[in-house]
Amino acid sequence: MRCTRISSAPVSPTYKGRILGIVVLAVAQFTIGIIHVFFGFWLLYATSRISAQSPLIYSVYTLAFGVLTLFCAYGIWRGRSWGWHGTVAVSLFVIVANALTLLNLPSILGIPKLAAAAEIVYSLIVLLYLSQKHIRAQYKVYE
Repeated sequence: MRCTRISSAPVSPTYKGRILGIVVLAVAQFTIGIIHVFFGFWLLYATSRISAQSPLIYSVYTLAFGVLTLFCAYGIWRGRSWGWHGTVAVSLFVIVANALTLLNLPSILGIPKLAAAAEIVYSLIVLLYLSQKHIRAQYKVYE
């Protein structure tokens, strides 16, 4: 008897019907979003006490980044194409803003350089994962 493969498409491991990589990405994004929202509010409170202009900009940026990340993570979790597009857009913005910071060019004031480097690496990993053909197909994002 001869056995043949029905499909040559790679089979991704799943967890409760979702691709495992999507589960990991959504959990990571939710965690990052919660951390940034928490620190954004904390920094807003702290900067209101010392009335410094530079940290205020970074506080608002941190809070907005956290909220956008949570919103896009929800879209990723629910399998929505806007979650994919939003995550890609936020990741690209983070790469550009943090690269400018590392190069000492005008950017968001107050971004720590160590955090900028780590966020660039993480954002690149996210973009590489989301650009895979089977992930784009999952979110109905075609070239």
